[in-house]
Amino acid sequence: MDRLSVRAHYEVRLPGGRVLKTTPVFDTYWRFASERQAMFMRRLVGSTPPWTEDPILSGHRFTNAYRASDRVSQYLIRHVIYEGSQKPEEVFFRTILFKLFNKIETWESLRSRLGALGWRDFSFDAYAKVLDGLLDEGERVYSAAYIMPSPAFGSPRKHRNHLRLIEHMMADGAPRKLARSSSLRGAFELLRGYPSLGDFLAFQFAIDINYSELTDFSEMEFVVAGPGARDGISKCFKDLAGLSEAEIIQVMAERAGDEFERLGMKFQSLWGRSLQLIDCQNVFCEVSKYARVAHPEIAGESGRTRIKQKYTPRPAPIPQWYPPKWSLKIDAPVLPPQPQADTAPRRRRVQPDKEMARP
Repeated sequence: MDRLSVRAHYEVRLPGGRVLKTTPVFDTYWRFASERQAMFMRRLVGSTPPWTEDPILSGHRFTNAYRASDRVSQYLIRHVIYEGSQKPEEVFFRTILFKLFNKIETWESLRSRLGALGWRDFSFDAYAKVLDGLLDEGERVYSAAYIMPSPAFGSPRKHRNHLRLIEHMMADGAPRKLARSSSLRGAFELLRGYPSLGDFLAFQFAIDINYSELTDFSEMEFVVAGPGARDGISKCFKDLAGLSEAEIIQVMAERAGDEFERLGMKFQSLWGRSLQLIDCQNVFCEVSKYARVAHPEIAGESGRTRIKQKYTPRPAPIPQWYPPKWSLKIDAPVLPPQPQADTAPRRRRVQPDKEMARP
């Protein structure tokens, strides 16, 4: 299709008489989500690129409609969370270690030099020296996806401070405290209390940990709008009718089916899993970028005017593997993780279920 076309004006009427006044980007939000998910599915079943006729989507890099489908999230779920010991402290350690850098290459460099990564055998000096060496070789150890502030643990090098942060969290019993959390908000607030983890990072980490068996909360329970999502919201609406950004995201998740129907689109869900709050939050962020080209007349809050990252297709699809507790019936080939000796016994390739994730 051509650039995602939209209506000039549309109002969302909410219970209680509130009215959300939209901009043309509001319709683009739904069209973007639908087409981006359709691209994902086309690639997954083996279609050859290009997977869309939209020039903006085909020319620039955007995350998937579902956060858990992105390459880094898929790696985290399959190779970090569910490979290795399923003891709470080990799952927490691996997840936080991976997410602080959020870079597959950094994780694999650590693993190739140190072997299986875990809290039981953790050595600050050994991990720090590997990261020192990567930086000395001119490698980047952090992903550009997030801004990662350095916690104040006394080192001039950020990666060493982040290793100290992990030590601090483990010494404070963070895995045990998270396991006792009664809500996603509670898990977020716990993580928010650690040095350098602001609202956005604490929420993202809470979602990542929630992919594991350490916690099990609905992704429809709680959301925090990041800077990109707030910019996307400002582009989609002229008036929020007094709602917070988090409440706007809730409205979007609840209205998704009606809005796709209004626009005549058949949205392909994630094998029956509807868009969750975290997904709608992410789509706002991506639409903020998309609108820089599709709707240059709508500035938003950031004032940015171009999309930096170009898209280069990777023809080979990534085998999809989601948290077993989601019980998704995936139609495409699925490769289960290879657990170590202290995890569940090896199984033949099957659809994921809850038992596969348990020690």
